[in-house]
Amino acid sequence: MVERTIQVASSKGLHARPASLFSQAAAKSGQKVLVKKGESTAVNAASILGIISLGIEHGDDLTLTVEGDNEQAVLDELAEFLTTDHDA
Repeated sequence: MVERTIQVASSKGLHARPASLFSQAAAKSGQKVLVKKGESTAVNAASILGIISLGIEHGDDLTLTVEGDNEQAVLDELAEFLTTDHDA
């Protein structure tokens, strides 16, 4: 299991479109990926409803946890997604 805290770069946060892309990337990885914002309960990153329910805004710190094969590469890929401004 690997874990990293990342600051969200998208200027409008993870609204519907970037949340959908993020959840698709998490699902495609085939790994167990959890995301949490602050002290909230961790949600399945492959669930768009779970991601949207966190109300993720620009500058929020998210903690990603990945468990499974190739977990470091999956964590790096998802971290890169979150540190890119998808609204630019």
